[in-house]
Amino acid sequence: MAISLLKKKKKKMGNKIENKLKALLKEGKKALAWLIDPDKIVEDLSFLQQVKEMSQLNLDFIFIGGSLIEKNDIDRIIKLIKEVDSELPILLFPGSVVQFSNHADGILFLSLISGRNPDLLIGQHVTIAPLLAKSNLEVLPTGYMLIDGGVATSVNYISQTIPLPNNKPELAVATALAGSFLGLRYFYLDAGSGAKKPVSSAIIQNVKKAVSAPIIVGGGLDSLEKVKIAYQAGADLVVIGNGAEKNLSLLTEALEYINVLNLSLNIN
Repeated sequence: MAISLLKKKKKKMGNKIENKLKALLKEGKKALAWLIDPDKIVEDLSFLQQVKEMSQLNLDFIFIGGSLIEKNDIDRIIKLIKEVDSELPILLFPGSVVQFSNHADGILFLSLISGRNPDLLIGQHVTIAPLLAKSNLEVLPTGYMLIDGGVATSVNYISQTIPLPNNKPELAVATALAGSFLGLRYFYLDAGSGAKKPVSSAIIQNVKKAVSAPIIVGGGLDSLEKVKIAYQAGADLVVIGNGAEKNLSLLTEALEYINVLNLSLNIN
């Protein structure tokens, strides 16, 4: 009876995020997510102004989280964002089970399928599952694939896994196919925060061809040119985090680019 009531509750809440991502895939349109590390927010007023500016440019999603969070400040940051734009979808991008907030709209339920760390394949998921079942969060089962970005990143160290080679698309395809057969519905290709090299076009293109699922790409995207290459290779949703921390105008440039790109698709 309890499980039945939970299913009804989830159904009533809807699948707005899933529907938006599926629409992108169907229509060939592009989307952008801003990845926010709560520890990097220094001053609330300037942060709120930044959120307002991005919202006015039709930012699609905000991801919040990171490999290592020292301050448990996620609830407060989400509430701040919703003061500016209550309709902007906020998804948890958790580095661990402690990065949870019922104030978010959804969660990327990440399974690190590129590695062999059982805790990040299924272990932490079991721990958080009962809490998620009682929450209103939309759960997005996501195959998380670390790609070698040319430098050791925080996520490599924290996850204690070896990333997939950036020049071996066949390994990435095999990994994505395995995830797809296991029922994962989204795939996140990540070179890691501060990567020297983003995920290669060859990997994006080949994974895109292999699985019928939205492809999310992040890591090492510190210029508009690199963002464009990711989209052109087949990324449905690009994530900018570290690049925006260093240069917030990159988010503005990327949003202006995809707004024009999506408008051209509407005209065609």
